[in-house]
Amino acid sequence: MHVCKATLATLPLTVPTAVLILDFDPLVRAGDASVRMSTLVLAAVVAGALLLAARIAATTPAHGSDPGPFAHRGHLRLDDLLFIVLGVVPGAVIGGRVEYVLTHLDYYLATTGAIVDPGQGGLGLGLAVVGGIASGAFVTRLLEAPIGRWAHVAALPTLLALAGGRVAQVLSGDGQGQPTDLSWATSYVGPGPWGSLAPSLPSHPAQVYEAVLVAVVLVVLGGMLAGGAFASRDGRVLAVAIGLWAIVRVAVAVTWRDAPVWAGLNAAQVIAIATAFGCALVLVAGRSIADRLERGAAARQGVGDTLEPDWPDPASRPRF
Repeated sequence: MHVCKATLATLPLTVPTAVLILDFDPLVRAGDASVRMSTLVLAAVVAGALLLAARIAATTPAHGSDPGPFAHRGHLRLDDLLFIVLGVVPGAVIGGRVEYVLTHLDYYLATTGAIVDPGQGGLGLGLAVVGGIASGAFVTRLLEAPIGRWAHVAALPTLLALAGGRVAQVLSGDGQGQPTDLSWATSYVGPGPWGSLAPSLPSHPAQVYEAVLVAVVLVVLGGMLAGGAFASRDGRVLAVAIGLWAIVRVAVAVTWRDAPVWAGLNAAQVIAIATAFGCALVLVAGRSIADRLERGAAARQGVGDTLEPDWPDPASRPRF
């Protein structure tokens, strides 16, 4: 979370009597080399999310209660999963950069050359998720893999990565919210380096709020899937997962230090509301766009629901 000095100047500086003091070295050292603890945890989270995705893909048939055009493929392909994961990266980077630029638009309008400078600034999470899903779907389409089925596989691993990423922020001191006198306010002391401005100022552990709420969404959706929900495996569960995550983000961002940009909402909240609305549109449509795309791909391959060519009856053909 990025806070301008003008915003910090307006924050109350009252120190509460009860506060969670976090005093530890955020670096893991080996001789002269060192690495952030948060980096190691984030790497473990990403690995765990990929293993979960591979497990779900290996145990998920490519059809639901109604065998679709990809039923003949059996279980979803793990080699496709690798390419799809790689395809997520460019969309996530571009989307995240767009959000960061929009969040700091005044600065980038004055220094447009810095927009494409990878060494300056950072990435925003909201559009990174949206962009990653979009580019992953595009790669899935190029592979002529079942987009809806892969979206079904991606739902729980995506939530796991989002929750785990916030846990990693706790170890880097990043993502602190507004100062508060609540008994569970957190204060980072010691040399750090810490990711938030004024880390010793007792503040809302906003990163913990989001991690816990996203974990709840993960458990609830996991239970629903285990109980047979979303049996059609058409990708709508991913829309539900991202929509609920966006709602969580709108709620938690109330405690962030980011300045409002419109109607009392900060930029991340505006983006999250738009994301939740887009997910709702996918659900209202009744079937995901991905499912229609995969049926179109099957039609181009000459594969129908019965996996048999639909030859015309020669006796019924009209004469020339």
